[in-house]
Amino acid sequence: MRIGELAERAGTSTRALRYYEQHGLLAARRTSNGYREYDEADLRLVREIRSLLDIGFNLEDTRPFVECLRSGRATGAECPASIEVLGRKLADLDGCIARLQAARRLVERELSHAIEHDLEELA
Repeated sequence: MRIGELAERAGTSTRALRYYEQHGLLAARRTSNGYREYDEADLRLVREIRSLLDIGFNLEDTRPFVECLRSGRATGAECPASIEVLGRKLADLDGCIARLQAARRLVERELSHAIEHDLEELA
């Protein structure tokens, strides 16, 4: 399939595909007339990249997953390097959640004080 079809089937743009290619995550074969040519394995790689980007991974973090799929694994998360990235991301998310919960408690406390103060002024 050509780049436009791959982009459409993967739900991305041709520009993004060229960007993945520049970063070595996607390798296009060229036809005799110079068109990029892709197959179903490439579609699978792009879908893996897109799904990881959609949940907050950066482009470089997708590399171990792509390499894992290229090695013939059923999923991109089955290799040690992918597992390491997943662990790091989970720790990052846990940190973000803890910071957000702390911020929420502060805002909730401020709101409660503001409402109490407002009610006292009305009385």
